[in-house]
Order: sequence, then structure tokens, then C-alpha cells
Amino acid sequence: MTSLDRRSVLRAAASAAAAGALVTGCDPHRDPGAVRSAGGPTPSGAGHATPVPVRAARPPTRVPGLPVQIEHGPRNGRAVALTFHGRGDPKMATALLREAERAGAKVTVLAIGDWLDEQPAMARRILDGGHELGNHTMHHRDICALPAAEAYAEISGCAARLHKLTGSIGSWFRPSQTRRATPLVTELARKAGYPHVLSYDLDSLDANDPGAAAVQRTVLDSVGPGSVVSLHLGHAGTVAALPPILDGLRRRGLRAVTTTELVT
Repeated sequence: MTSLDRRSVLRAAASAAAAGALVTGCDPHRDPGAVRSAGGPTPSGAGHATPVPVRAARPPTRVPGLPVQIEHGPRNGRAVALTFHGRGDPKMATALLREAERAGAKVTVLAIGDWLDEQPAMARRILDGGHELGNHTMHHRDICALPAAEAYAEISGCAARLHKLTGSIGSWFRPSQTRRATPLVTELARKAGYPHVLSYDLDSLDANDPGAAAVQRTVLDSVGPGSVVSLHLGHAGTVAALPPILDGLRRRGLRAVTTTELVT
């Protein structure tokens, strides 16, 4: 892609965000069911696109000796994990993945189940780019506030979508609308097949749409070896911030890898 094409993609993403066509990832102030992702054909009269089979994803990652709830990787290495809460305009998500791939970076996408229902082709796109795919609940509810049965349905529902599309329930589970899971949610995740819960130690705050420069500054001011960074698909500022973030990591001798690579 030429520089002109690249600028056009980012301008289009910003325009879509300004028009309100996007859905946020983990913004607790917005109703996750109020707006749905744009793009992707759906059959006439149907609410969801036809599932697209994809190559199998990695099974859930198990790392003996690490805590059940993982916030960061080794501090003595040279890698970081950029993790994305998965929901939003598929064109914007694809633009972000292209930016990562242009820099030779791999990311982890924790997908929301109802987004996968509407955009099943994104599972293929994520995996075909060499990235990692995981579970971020079915509807992005406040999972730690739910009764056990409802919380389990959120985890297992998304796991079922992932398995249908990829042959695996995904590498990781990340709870929705919270940084850390409660003991109950951790146990429910284990019941659903996830040995670990993926947290993070650096919040980019990009869900608040502060602009690309602010997202870049927040990440690069605090990132270090082993960091697990929380970011979101579906935000134009995040797409624009990713190239300078990756460049900043490279200048510090750090590389962006999947979370599984980071901790293993």
C-alpha cells in the first residue's frame, strides 16, 4: 500500500468514527447492544452473516507455573503483547491488522461473540494474518456483576462461536468491563476450558477516543518488557496511533508478539 493509500484508509476510518458508525470495545458507559458493527453482507431477512469456516486456531494456552490470572509477561525479555478488545467496523479492524503486519507485528484479538456472529469473516482475517484469537464474552456485559449462570453463558457462548468458526475455543479468555476477574469468573472460565484469564498491566485508554497522539503517548510512556497492553478495535485514533507505537517499540528494542509467544 502506498503512503497515499494508507492515508486514505486512515481518513476513511476517522470519518466512519465521526459518523458514529463504530462500536466501542470496553466502554462501560455505552450500551454494547445499542449499536452493531457495520459492514459484511447478511442474507436477506437474516440477522447474521453466514459463518465462514477458517483454519483452526490455537487451543487455550496453558503455562504451568504462571498464575491463573495473567497481567504481564517476563520483564527480562524484549517482547510485549498488544491485545485488542474485538468489536467494530471490519474495514477499520482490517486497516489496523494491515498496519501491524506492515511492521512485522503480531497481536492478540479478544473477540466478542455477537461481533463474530455478524462478522464471521474477521475470524479468518485475524488468523490468516498470523495473529491470535480469544474470547471476550458473548455480549460484553459487566460479567463480574452477573449471577453465575449468566456469567458462564457469556463465556461459553463466545467459546462456542469461536469453536464453530475455528475449531478451537480460542487461546485466551478476557472478562468484559473489568480489568481483573473475580474468583467466581476465574472458576467459570476454567470450567469453560480456559486455564488462564488474560488481564493487562497497561491500559491505553483508547476506548475514550482521546485521539491518536494521546493513545501513542499513554502507551509509549509506560510500556516496557513483558507489558500486556489493552487496546480496542473500532476506534480511528487507535488505527492512526498503531504505526508510531510500533515504531516506538522498535526504537526501544521491543517487538510486538502474540500473548502466547510472550508468556511461553
